[in-house]
Amino acid sequence: MSTTTHSPKGLEGITAANSSICYIDGDQGVLAYRGIDIHELADHSTFEEVCFLLWFGRLPNRVELNELKLNLARERKLDASIISLLRQAPAHALPMDVLRTIVSALSYYDPEEKVNDHDANMRKAIRITAQIAYVVAAYDRIRKGKPLVEPDRSLSHAGNFLYLLNGEVPSPTAERALDIALILHADHELNASTFAARVVAATLSDMHSAVTAAIGALKGPLHGGANEAVFHILEAIDASGADPVDYVKGMLAQKKKVPGFGHRVYHTEDPRATHLRTMSRDLGESSGNPKWFEISRKIEEFIVADRKLNANVDFYSASTYHTLGLDIDLFTPVFAVSRVAGWTAHIIEQLNDNRLIRPRADYQGPAYPNHYVPMEKR
Repeated sequence: MSTTTHSPKGLEGITAANSSICYIDGDQGVLAYRGIDIHELADHSTFEEVCFLLWFGRLPNRVELNELKLNLARERKLDASIISLLRQAPAHALPMDVLRTIVSALSYYDPEEKVNDHDANMRKAIRITAQIAYVVAAYDRIRKGKPLVEPDRSLSHAGNFLYLLNGEVPSPTAERALDIALILHADHELNASTFAARVVAATLSDMHSAVTAAIGALKGPLHGGANEAVFHILEAIDASGADPVDYVKGMLAQKKKVPGFGHRVYHTEDPRATHLRTMSRDLGESSGNPKWFEISRKIEEFIVADRKLNANVDFYSASTYHTLGLDIDLFTPVFAVSRVAGWTAHIIEQLNDNRLIRPRADYQGPAYPNHYVPMEKR
C-alpha cells in the first residue's frame, strides 16, 4: 500500500521551513546571508560581524559589534569540570566525537540551562559559539600533551582559535584566512546538520541538545567529513609521487568517487569554493609550501574538463586548513566552530515561530492487512 504522493529520495527539492537567514540560488551560484552576498561578506566583513548578522538579522553598528566581541571574549572560558572531561577522553577518541560529547556536557554548567526563551537563547548562542572554538583547541593540545593557553582578548575569534591551538599569535595572513573560512562556512540553509538542529529545537528541547544533534549530523562523511577525504587523496598523491591527474583517473576507473566535487544545491561553482581556491593559493605562497594547492588545482582542472563537475566548499578547504597547520581530524571540528553561528540562528528562528517538524513517509512495505502468523505455522 502506498500514498498517492511520492517524496523525492532525500527530500530533495522539498521546502521544509520558512526562513529569513540564508538565500541560495543554485542555478546562479548565489549564497547570501540575510540577503548580503557571500562574496561581499568574505571581502569586507569579519566572522563576528557575520554572527551578529545571522543572529539579529542585520549588520551591527560599531558599538554593537564591540559589545558582541566583548561578550564572546567573556564567554571564551570552560568550567574546570569540562577541562577534566577533556583530559579523560581515551587516546583514540576523535576530536569530532569529543566535541559532540562536550557540547552536551556544557549544558550542565550553563547558567541558563533551564531557560529556553528568545533572549536566553541569544545569550546561549554567543556562549556556545565562544566555547566550541575553545573546546576544539583545548582538546587538541591536551591530546598532544601540551599545556592549555589562556585566550587573548585582543585577538579576533579566528585569531584566538589559532592562538589557543598553536600557542602562538597567528600571522595576519593566517588569521584573515581562517576568518574568511569561518564566514564562508557559517550557514548554508537547510543542510543536514542545520535541519537536524531545527528538528530537535522544534520539540522544545534546549539549544545544547539541538547543537549536539547538529554535530552528530556534521560528523558524517557525506556532510562535514568530505574535506578530510580530499586531503587523504592529496597526501596519497604526494607520498606516491604520482601525477595528480593519473591518480584521479585511476580512482574513476575503479568507480571511486572523487570527494569535493558536485553539490546537491549548486549547478554552477559553489561560491564558497571561489574564495577558498584563492586562499589555498595565497597561503601556499606565503608559507613557501604551494604543493598542496598545485596538486588540488590539477585535480580540479581535470574533473571540470572530464566530468563537468565543479569544486565545492570541501575541496579547497582541505589544502587551506592543512596549510594553516590543522591536523586532518580537526577539519570537521573547525567546520563546527563556524557553522555553530548558523545552527544557533536557525534554532532561535525555529523557536520564534515553532511548529513540531513531523513529516510523513511514503509507505512501501507489505500491503495492509498483513496478518500475524502464529509461530507453529511459520
